[in-house]
Amino acid sequence: MSEMRRSDFAKKEIKNFKKDLIRKRKQHGSLIPLLQSAQVSYGYIPEKAIHYISELVGISAADIYGVITFYSQFRLKPMGKHVIRICEGTACHVNGSKSILKKLRDELGIAVEETSEDGLFTLMSVACLGCCSLSPVIMVNKETHGNLTADMTKKIIKKYKNER
Repeated sequence: MSEMRRSDFAKKEIKNFKKDLIRKRKQHGSLIPLLQSAQVSYGYIPEKAIHYISELVGISAADIYGVITFYSQFRLKPMGKHVIRICEGTACHVNGSKSILKKLRDELGIAVEETSEDGLFTLMSVACLGCCSLSPVIMVNKETHGNLTADMTKKIIKKYKNER
């Protein structure tokens, strides 16, 4: 998606979030849907959205923060352009996912659940990607990479870095 189209999309989503805020204010049970709407709109839940929601639904920002941190579906920081998910399931573990994870951390300079300073990469660990016959496996955005070695992993990261 071009930068202009992405910007237009973001503006539209933020407008939708604001409409949801108005439509659902003081509505019992609206907190989770509003948090979901904020995350769709911004790509994460920024502090300003927490305060908007707090004012409209009458729940303290601290309590809202507690809900956000309780549910793994919510993020308080933006995700990178490329989200890398490494499988930590049994087949991947047995076939060397630890060395792949180490290579990812070394190449990206981040730990699991972090986003690189340049905003290009977010590294996530998942229980299983469902590609056991390809273990060890990672997904970059929606693309699956299997039967990995540390060297292959380095080349994959380089490919995505060069896509800027």
